[in-house]
Amino acid sequence: MYKLYSLAWVFAFLSIVAVGGGTAVLPEMEQLVVHHFHWMGDQQFRDIYSLGQIAPGPNMLMVMVIGYRLAGIAGAAVVGLAFFLPDCILTFFANRLWSRLSESRWRTALQRGLAPIAIGLMLSGTYAIARLSISNVMGLAIAAVTFGVLSWRRINPLLLISAGGLAYLIFAVR
Repeated sequence: MYKLYSLAWVFAFLSIVAVGGGTAVLPEMEQLVVHHFHWMGDQQFRDIYSLGQIAPGPNMLMVMVIGYRLAGIAGAAVVGLAFFLPDCILTFFANRLWSRLSESRWRTALQRGLAPIAIGLMLSGTYAIARLSISNVMGLAIAAVTFGVLSWRRINPLLLISAGGLAYLIFAVR
């Protein structure tokens, strides 16, 4: 029962500070889940993150997999509610306030101030993902090519995932 309370508090906190989306809190999530509470190791966290990326739907559903690994079905339910419900409630009320402030200077100032913070948080999350996911030169090459291709033109991500997986199988697994 103690673990369920801990999971609820940790993931509710992560929900509230997830300005810029779930990727923005990935470094903090890793810090808490892996290094602070020692609920799982780096590799297990990396595997769950990877599963969240390839599964259909929002990638942050990975938090429910973490909850499941730590406390079964109850853990998945608690973590899912703790991570998604506070944000839903906050978004509902923020949207109502946002509509009322549509012509306010405060709204414009807040938007201009939050945008760079959100971008910084997302970049931090991207760095954390890269640190977790790229463990050799082949992984770095695949990431660089993927970034280059997507910077140049829009391509279906499934094609890039397939090409990256195939390249890794051909060149890295010998």
